[in-house]
Amino acid sequence: MNGLKIGNLTARLPIIQGGMGVGISLSGLASAVANEGGVGVISCAGLGLIYREKARSYMESCIVGLKEEIRKAKEKSSGIVGINIMMALTNFGDMVKTAIAEKADVIFAGAGLPLDLPRYRTEGCTTKLVPIVSSARAAKIICEKWKTLYNYLPDMIVVEGPKAGGHLGFKTNQIADPEFAIEKLIPQVVSEVAVFEEKYNQEIPVVAAGGIYSGEDMYRMMELGAKGVQIASRFVTTEECDADIKFKNSYIKAKDNNVEIIQSPVGMPGRALNGSFLDKVKLGLTRPKSCPYNCLHTCDYKVVPYCIIVTLYNAYKGRMDKGYAFAGSNAYLSTRISTVKEVIDDLVSNYKEKKTLALATK
Repeated sequence: MNGLKIGNLTARLPIIQGGMGVGISLSGLASAVANEGGVGVISCAGLGLIYREKARSYMESCIVGLKEEIRKAKEKSSGIVGINIMMALTNFGDMVKTAIAEKADVIFAGAGLPLDLPRYRTEGCTTKLVPIVSSARAAKIICEKWKTLYNYLPDMIVVEGPKAGGHLGFKTNQIADPEFAIEKLIPQVVSEVAVFEEKYNQEIPVVAAGGIYSGEDMYRMMELGAKGVQIASRFVTTEECDADIKFKNSYIKAKDNNVEIIQSPVGMPGRALNGSFLDKVKLGLTRPKSCPYNCLHTCDYKVVPYCIIVTLYNAYKGRMDKGYAFAGSNAYLSTRISTVKEVIDDLVSNYKEKKTLALATK
């Protein structure tokens, strides 16, 4: 199994742990994955709530929280740790600036097209920039804009398919459409990116994400041209995951029919585990009365059915009657709490078994 190149960095394993907010992937999970040779990812969504005792305002506590999580991760690991920053955040710029100033290894930017991400680079910047896209067209637009405006190309591109957990970059009617499956998207993006790689003599690895759960899934994606995979849901049910045990147990108890598509206040469809809170949402019982945090560009508290930042924070703390768990399409496959090492060892061995079998039958 080859490593994963991200600019001048190389992860020993081509496995990225997807960023999960609020609070699901912080320095605990991210450093554990990095220590096993993968890329660990801290989600900066909602850090202002987790660190609200540390500053006078939500926006200030977001910055304090991100600095602290990066520093904690660096203390626990010398591996590669990245930050997931959603474009939809009102403090997107502050989070990017903070991540770069604290020398985070990688920024993963999604939930919108991060067309101006390279403008935040400073002199001597070592942070790698990785957009998350859901189409070849989006990958092309980003490569063209970045190169034209900033003379910079993505250090890697993550392609997230419609089976992912959390916010999805697809219309609701596209989620189950085979034409938008990750198996279709990967070759399309790889082909589009190859044009820029050849023209500018720069490698831009493409990574597959969304619904990837096993080493066999990894093998399939890499046979399609991906250089690695991003996996999120499988890392939720680990000891090192930063979420409350009740959050983790919601995955373990889930069946396949508990995973549903919802409309998020972010303005995108999302995939989550159903439960009592989402039942209340459907009855209109969760409408916010104010907006204390102004955390999202896309959110109008007078219109949305609930405050997503508070809802996800409640879930992170284990208050599942007041929140819900985002989850990928295969999240229900979890049956027990394991360690990050066990998960990664299983992914690697399963990948190798599938590869050996495939070579033997050729």
